[in-house]
Amino acid sequence: MTSQIPIVFEDDAVIVVDKPAGLLTMATESERARTAYALLRAYLNNKKRPEKLFIVHRLDREASGLLLFAKTIEAKERLQDQFKDHSAGRRYVAVVEGRVQADEFTIRTYLAENAAFQVYSTTNRKIGRLAITHVRVLKRRPKTTLLEVRLETGRKHQIRVHLAGRGHPIVGDKTYGSTSNPIRRMALHGAQLAFKHPFTGKPMSFEAPYPRTFDTL
Repeated sequence: MTSQIPIVFEDDAVIVVDKPAGLLTMATESERARTAYALLRAYLNNKKRPEKLFIVHRLDREASGLLLFAKTIEAKERLQDQFKDHSAGRRYVAVVEGRVQADEFTIRTYLAENAAFQVYSTTNRKIGRLAITHVRVLKRRPKTTLLEVRLETGRKHQIRVHLAGRGHPIVGDKTYGSTSNPIRRMALHGAQLAFKHPFTGKPMSFEAPYPRTFDTL
């Protein structure tokens, strides 16, 4: 474990962390120092034999949960290929506003991004990319619903846009229509990550329980 980001697993090829909410995956023009990538780079650079670091996928700043990095370019490419062909699995837990009626459903739309960097669903296949999200209700409460969300594709803001489009924005996600923020963060957590090791081919699966504060919403 680094001083600021818990390491769930590490070997010579991959590193899996449990990213806290509020931490960027990688640098932006306005924030370069406090990112998951920067913290892990510093950690790997301080080893007796410094190691490199490559981003495999991202997790929104406001979300928490499992994040996968690679230590070689070859490992990165092999892992990203698994995400592209859907052989790698990602499962999330989210709390959304309102009571979701259907127990299970799948959302398929094309997603595009506007000039303000907001993602939206479109029927225009020329400007949008296909996004598929599988949803299952875990628990219904009077004003919110706890959901398990499985990604088949990994587009920017996919879960947030798809759930908001069904009339159930994620609690705390003001960008996509949430009207409440009781825990001062977005209620989205990367709970499970499954993939094959880029070099050994061994199936690997990691879990990170969602924050207990989700049960208070």
